[in-house]
Amino acid sequence: MPDEPLEETLDPRDWEEMRTLGRRMVDDMVEYLRSVRDRPVWRPIPEETANRFREPLPRRPASAGDVYEAFRRDILPYPTGNIHPRFWGWVMGNGTVTAMFSEMLAAGVNLNQGGGAQAGSLVESAVIAWCTEMFGFPASASGLLVSGGSMANLVGLTVARNSRAGFDVRSEGVAASPHAMRFYASSEVHSSVRKALELLGVGSNALRLVPARTDYTIDLEKLKEMIREDRSRGLAPLCVIGCAGTVNTGATDPLDALADLCSAEGLWFHVDGAFGALAALSPGLRHIVKGLEKADSLAFDMHKWMYLPYEVGCTLVRDADAHRRSFALTPDYLEHTTRGIGGSDIWFSDYGVQLSRGFRALKVWMSIKEHGIEKFGRLIQQNVDQARYLEKLVRATPELELLAPVPLNIVCFRYVGRLSDEAAIDTLNRELLLRLHEGGMAAPSYTILDGKYALRVCNTNHRSRREDFDLLVREVLRLGQILSRA
Repeated sequence: MPDEPLEETLDPRDWEEMRTLGRRMVDDMVEYLRSVRDRPVWRPIPEETANRFREPLPRRPASAGDVYEAFRRDILPYPTGNIHPRFWGWVMGNGTVTAMFSEMLAAGVNLNQGGGAQAGSLVESAVIAWCTEMFGFPASASGLLVSGGSMANLVGLTVARNSRAGFDVRSEGVAASPHAMRFYASSEVHSSVRKALELLGVGSNALRLVPARTDYTIDLEKLKEMIREDRSRGLAPLCVIGCAGTVNTGATDPLDALADLCSAEGLWFHVDGAFGALAALSPGLRHIVKGLEKADSLAFDMHKWMYLPYEVGCTLVRDADAHRRSFALTPDYLEHTTRGIGGSDIWFSDYGVQLSRGFRALKVWMSIKEHGIEKFGRLIQQNVDQARYLEKLVRATPELELLAPVPLNIVCFRYVGRLSDEAAIDTLNRELLLRLHEGGMAAPSYTILDGKYALRVCNTNHRSRREDFDLLVREVLRLGQILSRA
């Protein structure tokens, strides 16, 4: 009828024009990855570019082609740099071509992975089953793909709190606890553990930080002493968090001994294995994380040492019923039926915080099927071998000083040259790191070890070659000599 309102859509008016643009995007991004070694690792964002992001709210449409050109001009040249072969900062993976494509496919299908009778649930269930096999968990264990290690720790520690509290925490809240809860971890544990305990309402004081030994692993005897002391004071020890690959140095706690201690003491054993847990994929490194398979819960990331695009982490929980009891809540509008779209055996929203969940399982499923898990194990071993190669270079260079053992893939060192004053050495290395970044040559990060400022190389990079570490050492020496004369 002539007076009916115009009905709009967000679909393109010209599908062929959009198809052409899409092909150009794919070609551009494949070339962007192919040629990554030819570009600087990182470059600063010009003020002119930054100003364009301060535009007012767009009210009128622009063509998809113009929007893409803005992406190419203002976004594509200025990433963190972690896709580059000489990026070794923090703990960041690189991504792969197929996983990049899988992100487009996942967005196109646009599943809500909260649950329901749809193929995405089967994909995530398959990925979780593969993960339990990878780490030696029982087939009956449950799991959930999450945004990353912080959320993975939160999920695992929620189940720990609820399972060991001795009362219904979900109904009564932590204030109903007759005794103050206590969790234990090495002083090297990741900050996400403290944040999780704060969010869980037990407070940061509930986290007892156990001193680390000279190799940066937890002091087991001190841990036992702290548990005894807390019990004698009427407190309630609940959980021990073991580290599989600490962020500072890559140290791994004695997981086997921690598992036995938790079993004897009736404590939940959670492992923060954000990147180090994946050493289990390498036959030559598996012994380092022995005992991982005994954990009650495990947190790890696939966007770190499985090289997948952000974001995807995982929590595994040995007791699937305890996992579900900690999160399941089914209102009438989410009734789990036996038929129709709601007819699914598993609803992932029953195992975590999110109801709306993206299809992050697809990139994991496609990547493991494309490469096979053994290749990931070989790449992890390759990264460790490269780190040990860098360690040898540092040890063989008088101007450089190694600041920590290299048990896995992290090398912490500094330039000392002929300097002896600690403050001057720290100042030089701080400036040296900034010049490495700003020069676009390499991107390690930094940490403080025993009060000393360290250049920190964390190698979770499937594109790195030994020649890249040769170049790093040469550049550190060059900049160190320049700064020593300044």
